Amino acid sequence: MTEPRPSSPGLLDLIERIGNWLPDPATLFLLGTVVVMLLSAIAAGGEWTVQPRLPQPLVEEITAADGSVEERVVTDEAGAPILEWRESGDPLVARSLLTRDGLFWAIQSMVTNFMNFPPLGVVLVGMLGIGIAERTGLLGAILKGAMLLIPGPLLTPAMVFIGIMSSMTLDAGYVVLPPLAALLYKAVGRSPLAGIAAVFAGVSAGFNANLFITGLDPMLAGFATTGGQVIDPDYQMNPACNWWFMIASTFVMTFTGWAVTSFFVERRLQSKSPDEGGPPVGVGSDLDAHRLTPLEIRGLWVALATFAATLGVFLLMIVIRDGALNGPGNVFERWVEAIVPMLFFCFVIPGAAFGVATGTIRNDKDAAKLLIQSMAAMAPIIVLAFFAAQFIEYFKYSGLDRMLAMAGGQALGQAEMPAWLLVVVFILLTVVFNLFIGSMSAKYAMFAPIFIPMFMLVGISPELTQAAYRIGDSVSNTITPLNAYLVIILVFMQQYVPKGGMGTLISTMLPYSVVFTIVWTALLLVWMLFDIPLGPDGPLRYVITGG
Repeated sequence: MTEPRPSSPGLLDLIERIGNWLPDPATLFLLGTVVVMLLSAIAAGGEWTVQPRLPQPLVEEITAADGSVEERVVTDEAGAPILEWRESGDPLVARSLLTRDGLFWAIQSMVTNFMNFPPLGVVLVGMLGIGIAERTGLLGAILKGAMLLIPGPLLTPAMVFIGIMSSMTLDAGYVVLPPLAALLYKAVGRSPLAGIAAVFAGVSAGFNANLFITGLDPMLAGFATTGGQVIDPDYQMNPACNWWFMIASTFVMTFTGWAVTSFFVERRLQSKSPDEGGPPVGVGSDLDAHRLTPLEIRGLWVALATFAATLGVFLLMIVIRDGALNGPGNVFERWVEAIVPMLFFCFVIPGAAFGVATGTIRNDKDAAKLLIQSMAAMAPIIVLAFFAAQFIEYFKYSGLDRMLAMAGGQALGQAEMPAWLLVVVFILLTVVFNLFIGSMSAKYAMFAPIFIPMFMLVGISPELTQAAYRIGDSVSNTITPLNAYLVIILVFMQQYVPKGGMGTLISTMLPYSVVFTIVWTALLLVWMLFDIPLGPDGPLRYVITGG
């Protein structure tokens, strides 16, 4: 095999070196916990305090003709209330974790912190069901069947769209879609590298968009709920709060990926030789080796029937009066609160049926083995959750979370930056952090307890903050060296571009990251301009009720 050509030294190499120097995310949380303990002791010893101040409408007293006094809210030229920051409650003080009581709490609560970590159960249950569907071969068969039935003129938008939708299948999209996309493009005389780029853009840069609620939504909502409760202890986030925006994002980013592929990527590759990623000289295809087998087709029909039956049962529970999932639950509608178990059954039952039909599952021992393998694959998430849980709870115990949020929120509010500018800055900040910390959950576990409370204090809802985070977390996935799948995509690419290296891949994907960032951010700003709800229980603004 020809050795890949080393990329030229420059900014990307610097980013890669810096990224490789960073420790594992679990280690980052461990270090963060130590820092919180030290800062709590310093803040408590120095008697640092933060006086809570909340923005309240400025009121003026007006004396009527009859001598009575009335209060009127002062407004600006546009008619919006003018706010002033007023003291609200006692000063916030820090609590040291390095005292006798603090150290006892830190040790004694370690297990409880881990068990009560909001996203942990959500992730384990949701991913356990998806793992069965993936390991029986159901998800791979669905992706192969969908891609091999696409008409030629719609090849590029279909690649991007299926790539975006593959976020429901965890990592299957990274592994299954790129080689199939390359074969499809080569079969019609187009650059295989363009096919890989289009589908990789959808899978990676469009990762957080989807037409459906996925396992990502409840997980993110768990982090956001923890952050929102810093300001409002009763706050709860609906996992579907970004749904409408993500549906629109799916279509907008599909067309954006289509445009980038057509006007930038394929046009650039058109002038190159086949060995450099250009179109093939002779059109040929070995797609037959990747077509669905009769056994897989049979399994798909069985899986479809069981999926329809499972979904039908849930729909009946939702729509029938006095159904198990009909009506209000503890916080949201019952079906919303049951999203994660519903996702589990909608994946595990068709997945098991497909496995039985294709022979992947022959008895209960095979099924148990697949469940164990699925759980084993989540070991990194479990380890990360343990350290993230300690960091968040220690941060909360110290009181530094509320102090930082209050101080930061007051600074943001008094800086009088418009909400749209704050959102844009937050997206760009997330993009930069994504180059160094690839894990979506790791970044959000750090960001949510800080930025969600800060933004709440200036009237930006946690739901809007989360939507902005999802944009920033997605768009740079195609170029960050910390994306483990970048190496896999590089291997696929080198099958057609033997001399290509990481520089070839990143230079091909960079237009997607840049354009996706601009377009997706613009879409969110339009959403804010027209005050469109982001989804069910997905307001754009947060109204402070403190006095």
